[in-house]
Amino acid sequence: MSRLLVAVLWLLHFLPLPLLARMGDALGGLLFRVARGRRHVVLVNLRLCFPELDDEQRRRLAVAHFKVLARSILERSLLWWARTERLSRLLTVEGEQRLRMLVDAGRPVLMLTPHFVGLDAGGAGIAMRFDCASIYAVQSNPVFDRLLLRGRQRFGDQLLLSRQDSIRVSVKAMKAGRPLYYLPDMDFRSRDSIFVPFFGVQTATIAGLSRLARLAGATVVPCVTRILPEGKGYVVTIGEPWLDFPTDDAEADTARMNAWIESAVRTMPEQYYWVHRRFKTRPPGEASPY
Repeated sequence: MSRLLVAVLWLLHFLPLPLLARMGDALGGLLFRVARGRRHVVLVNLRLCFPELDDEQRRRLAVAHFKVLARSILERSLLWWARTERLSRLLTVEGEQRLRMLVDAGRPVLMLTPHFVGLDAGGAGIAMRFDCASIYAVQSNPVFDRLLLRGRQRFGDQLLLSRQDSIRVSVKAMKAGRPLYYLPDMDFRSRDSIFVPFFGVQTATIAGLSRLARLAGATVVPCVTRILPEGKGYVVTIGEPWLDFPTDDAEADTARMNAWIESAVRTMPEQYYWVHRRFKTRPPGEASPY
């Protein structure tokens, strides 16, 4: 069944992106209705993060999320098999020169990349332009594990790091001139996590951005990928380098990171990865919201 699904995805990459987008919208609407467990997670997350919305508004936002999530899954076939020339037309990178100047100056760079559903397209856009590094989670299904590895390594000289690798490997990669595509905003139940606000909710958050930046002497550069409507492609935005970061206060640094991610989410709330149980780890004595 895994190989059959891979074959279907391979066939999809021949389709024009607007058609893939419509197929993704239809699939997402179906998933909202049948994926009850994930629908519950999404609605709980939206209730916690957007209490100012009523139930119907949050429901519409959840449907929009499932649609863009399904699009990202189907359109991943392009990232894995489409010709480089085609992807270059679909992927626009804004602020590329900011990153180029830092790399050319020999500055270690840490790219803060929140979990928006278009992040794989963003990773492809960066890898097509820079020799970079990113962290890879081994998949339990060996067919999909090989596929994801191959897809991530298609472009440039990209270094894939395991979550089990020592932090020194990431630091060494940045010091060697590879921007690190870093995704720190998931709940890994890690001992390195601390509780800081996210949408006003105390949220277990890895303090790795502050720690990595300090150890590597790295400049933090935000990176967000937006999936455009109607199959018009993707925009990867590389923001201004952060000033006065890191500080000597890792908790303050991590709170600053979460506040910035929250502000980015508010610009396109349907595209954040709401199917993840972001608030599953709670302070002692507090029940899980799920």
